Amino acid sequence: MAILKIARMGHPVLARTAEPVADPASPGLAALIEDMVETLADIGGRGLAAPQVHVPLRLVIFLAPGEGADGSDLVTLINPEITPLAKGTVDGWEGCLSVPGLRGLVPRWTRIRYRGLSPAGLPIDRIAEGFHARVVQHECDHLDGVLYPRRMTDLGKLVFESEMRWQPAPPDDDDESGEEMT
Repeated sequence: MAILKIARMGHPVLARTAEPVADPASPGLAALIEDMVETLADIGGRGLAAPQVHVPLRLVIFLAPGEGADGSDLVTLINPEITPLAKGTVDGWEGCLSVPGLRGLVPRWTRIRYRGLSPAGLPIDRIAEGFHARVVQHECDHLDGVLYPRRMTDLGKLVFESEMRWQPAPPDDDDESGEEMT
């Protein structure tokens, strides 16, 4: 296993649409997933997309509410699809390892359904709300070449992390939005 290098805003891999994974059970993909899990644990984020580690495939990993010792479970989602289940969006603060040192106020759907495959090729179909939904949307945006500043409606709300203390909490701030997404 290895800690992988994170691509930063401006790198072409972050601006392109990622390719579908052809074989979820391939040994190469299993090794990539292991390296992504180790990288995520090392950096302490909530999720990571394959394009962020210079691999243009439709693969994300993220922490979701669950039964783990820290109250979360690691989800590996291959070829994900998202369907919004809410009519409107709510603003929340997001950060990203590919946009280091900054936070932005980003509108996201509050309730979604996400579907995809597990590494064993089994279907995953879940409903997510709040911060869980925000993380999934953030990670899946990476697969379409979208970084969170492109989702922002007011670039005046793009701030350095060291200046966050001056920003008011958004209405939905009970959802851990101040945490690093990826």
